Amino acid sequence: MKKKSETKPITIPLATLFFIFFKIGAFTIGGGYAMLPIIRTELVERRDIITDESFLETLALAQSAPGAIAVNTAVIIGYRLRRLPGALIAVLGTVLPSFLIILLLATFFLQFRESLAVQKAFAGIRPAVAALIAAAVLKLGYRQLRKLKNLYLFLIFLSASLFLNVHPILIIIFGGICGLLFYREEIKKENDSA
Repeated sequence: MKKKSETKPITIPLATLFFIFFKIGAFTIGGGYAMLPIIRTELVERRDIITDESFLETLALAQSAPGAIAVNTAVIIGYRLRRLPGALIAVLGTVLPSFLIILLLATFFLQFRESLAVQKAFAGIRPAVAALIAAAVLKLGYRQLRKLKNLYLFLIFLSASLFLNVHPILIIIFGGICGLLFYREEIKKENDSA
C-alpha cells in the first residue's frame, strides 16, 4: 500500500536533478530557509516530483540533522529520487552556485562594500527574503493546521519557541512523541492492515 508521503514513482535524469538544484542554489539569497519555498515550487508545484507531505517530512528530517537545512534537504530529496548518486548531485547543484558567487564576490567586494548602491540593494533584498520564508511557512503550514490536533501542537510549539526559548531539537523530539501519542490509533490501524 502506497503512503501519501512517498515520492512519486518517476525517474529523473541526474543532469536534470543537478540543474534543478543548481537553479535553486543560484537564485536563493538569504540562507537555507530562503531556499525552501524555491525547492517546494520546483519539486512540488512545477515538476510534481514529490508531494507536499513528502516535502514536509523531508523538512522535519533535514531540520533534525546537523548541518545546513538546504544541504540536508538536497541530500534527502536527491537520495529519495536517485539514491546515492542523486544525493551527491543534488548537493553539488545546491552548493556550487554559492561557492562560485562567493568566490567572485570575495574578489570584488572589498572594492564595492562601501557603495551606497550595494548597501541599498541589500536593504531591499532582506525583506524579499523574509517574505519568501513567510510564504513557505504559510503554504506548508496551512495544509497541516487544518486538523485541530495539529493546530494545538503548532500553538504549543510556537509558544515554546518564542516565549520559553526551548531548543529546536527538543521541540522536534517532543513533536515526534506527540505525533506518536495523538495518532496512535491511525498507526495501529495501519499495522493491523499490513
